[in-house]
Amino acid sequence: MVDGLIGIKVGMTQIFEEDGRVVPVTVIKAGPCVVVQRKAKEKDGYDAVQLGLVEFVRPSRVNRPRTGHLKKAGAAPLRILREFAEDRAGEPLQVGDQVVVNQVFQPEDVVDVIGTSKGRGFAGLIKRHHFAGGGASHGSMFHRAPGSIGASAFPSRVLPGMRAAGHMGNERVTVQNLRVVRIQDQENLLIVRGAVPGRNGGYVLVIKA
Repeated sequence: MVDGLIGIKVGMTQIFEEDGRVVPVTVIKAGPCVVVQRKAKEKDGYDAVQLGLVEFVRPSRVNRPRTGHLKKAGAAPLRILREFAEDRAGEPLQVGDQVVVNQVFQPEDVVDVIGTSKGRGFAGLIKRHHFAGGGASHGSMFHRAPGSIGASAFPSRVLPGMRAAGHMGNERVTVQNLRVVRIQDQENLLIVRGAVPGRNGGYVLVIKA
């Protein structure tokens, strides 16, 4: 069996545990996914299983190379394809098999969630890099400025990697070691403790930690 699934972030809510504590959780619609291709070490150089998230996609929204790739697997049009490692335990998956959430995860499992963070547009140093800034009193003349960014005589340039204002967010982010609280088989819902990156409706990868 594979070690992860493709999912869609539904949103955040809270649940009550048996001792009465309120726990913030994120609801993820994990799968169902279909096996599109098997990668073999002899042919591809590594072992992996390529999964596609089953959802409604217009055939016109899939380009011709992917349409031919999916046609070999006998799969319907798919938007998202990702590769996952496969455990040696159990029967190996075959092309066309469907994988659902309760086959991969169980309550109390620990998972890593990978997503794309929300885009924040152009942001300054304090918001983007958490700079402290200068004094807020009148006459300071140094409130939210970057300060020194390099020497003038040598090397007389700004070195690469200098933290500066710029595009914030819209990056690949991994949140590690989230505990699976509940699983709802009928709706393919995976409920994990804590927050995961991205907007509601965004695609995420859920992988066993």
